Parts: sequence; structure tokens; C-alpha cells
Amino acid sequence: MAKGYWIGRVDVSNDEGYKPYAVANGPIFKKWGGRFAVRAGKFATVEGASRTRNVVIEFPDYETAIACYNSPEYQANIKVRQPHAIADLIIIEGYDGPQPSDG
Repeated sequence: MAKGYWIGRVDVSNDEGYKPYAVANGPIFKKWGGRFAVRAGKFATVEGASRTRNVVIEFPDYETAIACYNSPEYQANIKVRQPHAIADLIIIEGYDGPQPSDG
């Protein structure tokens, strides 16, 4: 079964106001089996536009990723984030098919 992922891009305007949101996410993601695959690491924008922070969170499957987003806990936490950051977030199903061969 393919994993599910959140791919988020964020511009934070108030670091202190954003911290409670970030702290509250840990228990929420743990409850839904989420884990950080990418969390605000070094990056290069090689095409298109970007935001200052990027995150990829892996979930057991797509349905769980959607359920976490729709959970009462996360929906309440969005309200904590919104005054302090602008975010783009997509939820996407992973890929379990064939991979390119080395030829």
C-alpha cells in the first residue's frame, strides 16, 4: 500500500506566534502515524517560486493523511497558525510502482 504525504510550504511572519502551532503538531502527527521526512532543511529553488520553509510528512497511507488533516485537533491548530504564517499544503498519495532502472 502506498504511503500518504503532506507537502507543505510556509512563510512565517511571526516566529514566536508560530511556535505553539509547531509544538502542538508533534502529538497530532504521532496519533495518526505521521513522521517528518523533510522539516525545514536546506533547499535550492531551481524552478518556479518557493516559500521560506518546506515540510514533507509521511503517513501510513493517503486516507490516514486526509484523516489527520480533517481531525478536530489539527483543524483547531490551523487557527493557531493562520495569524502567523501563510501556508500551501497538498496531500498526495505516494507511488509504489516500478522505478527507473539503471539501464
